Amino acid sequence: MYQDITAIILSGGKSTRMGENKSFLKISDITVIEHIVKLLKSIFSDIFIITNQPELYEFLTVKLFSDIYKNAGPLAGIHSGLINSASEKNFIISCDIPLMTAEMIKSIVDYPSDKLITIPKADGFVQELCGIYSKSLIPVIEKIISDVQSVESRNSEQTKRQCKVHQLINSVPVTIIERPEILSGYNENIFLNMNNPEDYELIKGIISK
Repeated sequence: MYQDITAIILSGGKSTRMGENKSFLKISDITVIEHIVKLLKSIFSDIFIITNQPELYEFLTVKLFSDIYKNAGPLAGIHSGLINSASEKNFIISCDIPLMTAEMIKSIVDYPSDKLITIPKADGFVQELCGIYSKSLIPVIEKIISDVQSVESRNSEQTKRQCKVHQLINSVPVTIIERPEILSGYNENIFLNMNNPEDYELIKGIISK
């Protein structure tokens, strides 16, 4: 059990492509968000959820916080998570990767790094929303968001499109785990996320095997 690292679940997206809130889709008879909460509670002593609809998550009996910057996407979720965390190191995870395991999470957390961010790369993509983020990143994130929001005539949707997590990753020292297969618990499906109904059916099929 990690006592000095906070686990932060990002569940603030609108699930537009899914057509319904993917946090509450069921995997093996429980909702995805319940599964992620249960998983993290087995690893970390302190966890909470970032959501802009906290009333929907009260049944989980964990701390809930909303974005401080509105309409700025996952970067705003990371920012709110770091603001509300009491620890320097934080494990950030999105709510839509239900095949993630405790073994893999521990491997990422324990990966040797002195950088402000430690994240894996898998399937040709940097897995931005599954890794360690330092509380020291707060002023960097605030500058990225405020710079975007300060451009006149930009509407909220433009702001959300412009505030990308990769801007943060490109701005600070980062450890990218280039070969996640060296991590304990890795398998080719572990980072599959649910963006649309086809992804959901694929993941349910994998779990049922």
